[in-house]
Amino acid sequence: MHRSRISTLLVDAHHDDAEAAATFWTAALGGPIRPQTDEEEFTAVPDAVPGLVTAVQAVDDAPRYHLDFETDDLDAETGRLLALGAVEVGRWLDCRTLRVPGGHLVCVIPVHSDPEEFRAHARVWP
Repeated sequence: MHRSRISTLLVDAHHDDAEAAATFWTAALGGPIRPQTDEEEFTAVPDAVPGLVTAVQAVDDAPRYHLDFETDDLDAETGRLLALGAVEVGRWLDCRTLRVPGGHLVCVIPVHSDPEEFRAHARVWP
C-alpha cells in the first residue's frame, strides 16, 4: 500500500526564455517572483494555484506544462503509472520522468509537502 497525489504544476520554459516566462507567469497569476536558492532552475509562483506548488522550470527542451505526483513509495507509484500505460523516459535525482498516454510528461517525486497535508490529500493505492 502506498499514497500519492498531484502536488506540483510546472511551467517548463527553455533556459533562454525562463526569466521572461517567470516574469509573465508571476504577473499573470498575481504572485511575486521567488527564485529558488537551492534549485536555481526553478522560480516559485507562490499561491498561484491553491493546493499546488506552482513554479517555472528552466529546461533544455520544448516549452510545456507538467505535473508532479508526490508519493511515499517511488517504485510503487512509478509501477502503478507504468501499468496504466506510461513509459519511463528519464530520471533526475529522486525524480522519475514518465510520458503518459497522450504524450504529456509527469514526474514521480518523493513527498515534499507538509506531511499532514500529504496524509490529508493523498490517495491510498493497494
